[in-house]
Amino acid sequence: MSIHKKQLLLPVLLAMIPVLSCVAAPESSGADTATVDLFADDEMVLIPAGPFIMGSDEKDTSGKTEEFGFIKPLFADEHPQRTVQLDAYLIDKYEVTNEKYKDFVIDRNYWMPEQWKQDGYLLTHDILSIADLETLRRLASETYRLDMDTRKMTKEQLLTEIDKKNRHLDKIPVTGVSWHDADEYCRWRGKRLPSEAEWEKAARGTTGFEYPWGNEWQEGKSNSGGESNWEFGVAPVGSYVEGRSPFGLYDMAGNVMEWVADWYKPYPGNKYVSKDYGEKYKVVRGGGWGGVGHYTISHFSRSAYRFYVKPDSKFNDLGFRCASDIKH
Repeated sequence: MSIHKKQLLLPVLLAMIPVLSCVAAPESSGADTATVDLFADDEMVLIPAGPFIMGSDEKDTSGKTEEFGFIKPLFADEHPQRTVQLDAYLIDKYEVTNEKYKDFVIDRNYWMPEQWKQDGYLLTHDILSIADLETLRRLASETYRLDMDTRKMTKEQLLTEIDKKNRHLDKIPVTGVSWHDADEYCRWRGKRLPSEAEWEKAARGTTGFEYPWGNEWQEGKSNSGGESNWEFGVAPVGSYVEGRSPFGLYDMAGNVMEWVADWYKPYPGNKYVSKDYGEKYKVVRGGGWGGVGHYTISHFSRSAYRFYVKPDSKFNDLGFRCASDIKH
């Protein structure tokens, strides 16, 4: 590893190891789409051309909007349900992981997610070996939160356990990234963020399933509601096999919400008037791992559900996946 790359990683030691203090800064937004040829990507799914059912015509007849204090009327921005025709496209089978995003951060000398500073991710065996034993023990206990007595462990034992922790974090969806970060990553991979329509078709199939697995809410088919025992609340990608979408995509409900390309705007023919429509907020889809009650969990996990946040927002349950046009 070069000195330049070490400069990027060492600040995460949170001043425990006073070596270097360079901070990575984002480069320009230009992307070289030719870089797609540098990656062997067998983790995308082909969504064939054709129609699918998008949106819903449901209405809140039970007063849940007021009862739960939702910021917008339930279902209103999903109207009208309609048939949408899409060309064929590719979309990631899994949410983008820490491991994949790490390659981008290092290659582009890009800002790292704040979570990585808290959980010690990105610190390699070589970087950590710079630390003295007491510092490493403190990191193991306070940063990596190893569930073991670190007081009598040797340096090699500590490094081995930390490596195991980081390998687990490899498969966790990256979170704490803005829309701009997600867009930059996808373009770096020669891809792009999916449109709302592309995301929804991939999630619910062609016949308009309510959830990726069907029309009935079923606990245990997604990481939803904050009831799991996953550390940090987020599950490794692909953990919920029975919750796959009709096209075989994982975690299209729960785990982390996902950025899509579109601004939050009304669908054609939508009669709901919202001050939030326009080019102010980006849409996020899929619902996250948190929740505040059975009804809200199932509602936010619906494939037609639209949520929206400012494009510079960063949350610990918000990530993304990429899409791509078919290249002829």
